[in-house]
Amino acid sequence: MSTLNDFDAPTLITPSLLRDWPLPAPGDDKYSRGAVLVIGGARATPGAALLAGTAALRAGAGKITLAVAESVAVQLGVAFPECGALGLPETDDGSLSGEGLDRISSYLESSDAVLIGPGLDDLDLAEAMLGALLEREELRGDPNANGGPAVVLDAYALGALTKLEDHIEPWRGRLILTPNPTEAGILLGRDVDTLEGAIVEIAQRFDAVVSCQGYIAGPSTQDADKPGLWKITTGYGGLGTSGSGDVLAGAVTGLRARGTSDAQAACWGTHLHAAAADRLASKLGPLGFLARELSDQLPALMLELNT
Repeated sequence: MSTLNDFDAPTLITPSLLRDWPLPAPGDDKYSRGAVLVIGGARATPGAALLAGTAALRAGAGKITLAVAESVAVQLGVAFPECGALGLPETDDGSLSGEGLDRISSYLESSDAVLIGPGLDDLDLAEAMLGALLEREELRGDPNANGGPAVVLDAYALGALTKLEDHIEPWRGRLILTPNPTEAGILLGRDVDTLEGAIVEIAQRFDAVVSCQGYIAGPSTQDADKPGLWKITTGYGGLGTSGSGDVLAGAVTGLRARGTSDAQAACWGTHLHAAAADRLASKLGPLGFLARELSDQLPALMLELNT
């Protein structure tokens, strides 16, 4: 297993680096830009799924489907008319139960990237959800790491991952994790000493690309001319606001659905998320902008970096 000492200092993610690492061409229609499935959105937290889905579309994905608690699916579909909204079984308290995944089987098969976690609000039920999804992968009989969509995990799905570590083989090699520092500690089972070292260890342990507070690491270089450890060079403290992580996870998922590598999606998505905060800070001040406003900045930022 590689450690931080096996990597040079993090490569800084600058506009110049990203221009030399361009995103896939836009394609001719929505089908060529990839389909995203977001699984989350409990009754009390439907907005998390909405924020993630909006960010995925703003990042250029072609299609978005939200699989959320039954009691909020219709409302989300009205609030976000660009999405497909599917209801999943929920408990009396409104948490997703982890059952009824047959309702989204065709979407799991046809999606290019699946994001699990935004708006899940019960750790034990999140574990049940991930366990059922992994069991479905095993029954499908294709444990090959490239045999399905990219899988992005955020929020409570990250906490559940540690409890299922012995069963994640079907997802190894196509996982992207977006923990905050607290969640990074949960993934490692201890306090985080240095963020760079922690995310390198997480990346190796789960065979995943990891984005955490401006650092990105991969288990190995997925792009031959790129290193395995990066650091963004932008971003305001205003990113520390409710829903910001959902926007980051959604942006990364949308970019991945377009056909990037896991590492490129994480690097581009993390930079765009932070650069959007810079732009809002210059207009509104460093604090007080809303997470939902970050997504609106993404198309212009991508245009500037891809020209």
